[in-house]
Amino acid sequence: MGLFSWMSRSKHTSSPQEGGRDAKAETIAHLKAFVASHTGCEVFIEPPTRVTQTTMVIVADTGEWTRRRVPDEAAARKLAQQLSLPAFDVNLSGYPSRMREWNEKQRKNHG
Repeated sequence: MGLFSWMSRSKHTSSPQEGGRDAKAETIAHLKAFVASHTGCEVFIEPPTRVTQTTMVIVADTGEWTRRRVPDEAAARKLAQQLSLPAFDVNLSGYPSRMREWNEKQRKNHG
């Protein structure tokens, strides 16, 4: 199964005519670029809620992070594996302290 096929099963993506393929490619490109430009990345999978679908957060060793929607937990785990990153269920592991520290530093610097 190819890298793009993991997102094609999503009930939440639009048709190709509405930009669905572009959004999938942009998401994958963004995540790959983040991982390529940051060290010590780990994936934290956030389960769906009433208002959001499943998301994956990639956190670098600096605490900097990025979040993107994914079709489901299996898709997130598959992408994490393809990116050679460990993946954690955020409900079980919580967020790493370095992420909270980075967020606090950003608030102080920009607020």
